[in-house]
Amino acid sequence: MNAFLTTPGIGLDMITPTHAVLAVGAAIAILWLLLLRSRRQRLEAEELADALEAKAEDDALRLNQILKAQTEMQGRIAAMTEMFGARQAEFNQTVNQRLDGMTQRIGATITEQTRATHENLRRLQERLAVIDTAQTNIQTLAKDIVSLQSILSNKQTRGAFGQGRMEAIIADALPQGAYRFQATLSNGARPDCLIRMPNGQPSLVIDAKFPLEAWNAMREGGPERVKAAAQQFRRDMEVHIRDIASKYLLAGETQDTAFMFVPSESIFADLHERFEAVAQTAHRSRVVIVSPSLLLLSIQLIQSMLKDQRMREQAHVIQAEVIRLMEDVGRLDDRVRKLQGHFLAAQKDVDMVIAATDKVSRRGQKIEAMEFDAPETPVEPPAQKAAESKTGLLKLRLVDED
Repeated sequence: MNAFLTTPGIGLDMITPTHAVLAVGAAIAILWLLLLRSRRQRLEAEELADALEAKAEDDALRLNQILKAQTEMQGRIAAMTEMFGARQAEFNQTVNQRLDGMTQRIGATITEQTRATHENLRRLQERLAVIDTAQTNIQTLAKDIVSLQSILSNKQTRGAFGQGRMEAIIADALPQGAYRFQATLSNGARPDCLIRMPNGQPSLVIDAKFPLEAWNAMREGGPERVKAAAQQFRRDMEVHIRDIASKYLLAGETQDTAFMFVPSESIFADLHERFEAVAQTAHRSRVVIVSPSLLLLSIQLIQSMLKDQRMREQAHVIQAEVIRLMEDVGRLDDRVRKLQGHFLAAQKDVDMVIAATDKVSRRGQKIEAMEFDAPETPVEPPAQKAAESKTGLLKLRLVDED
């Protein structure tokens, strides 16, 4: 409008009513436009305010939801913390219990292992002590073997060794009167041992003089020397077997078989393995070659025969004792039968006493009930009956004793 008024070339005198109307209309239009614009701006401001308010409410709602979720989250975190704390406590307790159990088991295992180790060490010490003792015995045995070799190198000491071993075996197995050492026979010969046989049989002769010179020579030297020593041993054995058969086999005085004692099991085995002809010669001459074990077995057999003989000799004594035992059993049977009669009589008296007691009981019940009947035959008092039964029993016993 101002621009229109100040436009060059247009004067106030040139303004007409139309122009004024137009100007007013333009001004009104402008005012209307301004009003519309301000209204639009106000509406927009209101809408913006509403939008901001709605957004604020939405933000407040969301904030409340966030706060609520945060509160719930805090509660859940607290619950989870509490649960985790309880689980942690349980876990710690379980771990502690397992550690305690494992510690106890480890301690028990260590204790058991320590005890087992001490026990093994103790056993080891015992075995070492046994080994030391065995070593000492071996050393002593080695010395004894050296002494034995020195003994066997001498003929007299060797004979004494075989004689002593044979005497020890016989003395341990037989009673004192069942044998004699160095006994003299009717022909003047003196065997090393004479064993008395049971049932009046002739005695058994045992010879302990075994030739060992040639046997020891066979273990030394070369093949030629061994062969010569074997021939010498065979000849010595045949001579010794003939001497035993000629000196000790006496009809009616000794058994028709004699024993030749060999003091070693190994010599006995080698003799039958390498010198079978010598064993056959001894068998034909009725001379039995025996080792220590065979001699012990033979002596045990003789001991059994002696025991059987003694049992037969004592058979009549056993029979007499059995007869006396049967007599005692007969007397015991008679006395038992008498005692049974006494018991039967006593049982009869007891039955009579019980019957009388029943009658007295029934009479008392009637008296208690005031039921009187006609007088009956007087009943013998129970005490008198018992006395008479005891008197009869005493008389019966006196008669039985007579």
